[in-house]
Amino acid sequence: MSEPVAERPKSPPRRWLLAGLVGAAVAIAIVLWVSNAGLLKPTDCAAQPEAAKLIDAAATGQLAALNGTGTGRGYADLPFTDAAGEPMTIKDFAGKKLLVNFWASWCIPCRAEMPALDKLAAAQNDETFMVLPINTGEAQPNKGKEFFAAGGWTHLPLYVDPNFTILDRLKQTAVALGLPTTLLLDAKGCELAVLQGPAEWDSPDGASVIKALKSI
Repeated sequence: MSEPVAERPKSPPRRWLLAGLVGAAVAIAIVLWVSNAGLLKPTDCAAQPEAAKLIDAAATGQLAALNGTGTGRGYADLPFTDAAGEPMTIKDFAGKKLLVNFWASWCIPCRAEMPALDKLAAAQNDETFMVLPINTGEAQPNKGKEFFAAGGWTHLPLYVDPNFTILDRLKQTAVALGLPTTLLLDAKGCELAVLQGPAEWDSPDGASVIKALKSI
């Protein structure tokens, strides 16, 4: 008597395979929609190419190295502290356009740029705009505070990134590789422009850029 032949496993009906593929596609689409809606990544912003063009057009002369981006990167969740060590984020300044300058006391171009930023703040800070300097990448925690105290920057508050979080984020997103770096943000903390390196911010060219930013 011959051995019974092992029965070949039945393949799942094609309609079930199709249903599975459709279900997977729907799940991926939902994840992408949720992400784009900001529910998974609340710091994402809509791209703003026209705003970037407006800033680019104003960025001439002393500010020619400033690049309008408007790519959709958001910084509302960017963490730092005030001079007293209280935690803050960019969201705490919601409603104001921001010039966010990342600097360190050991960075010679940063030190040279600070007087221009102080003068810009004196001339331009108002209810719609603010110069916001953040000390980051500091090997010795009090060096930034000492530099500010010695410089007497009366129009610039001291904010600190104590854990290098910001510098790491800028590098990982290829926004900047070093200091100083400056971001121009809209009133929601969305990136409109990036400058790698220092600039004469208190020049007429700097004033033109801030005028363009305030108009957006």
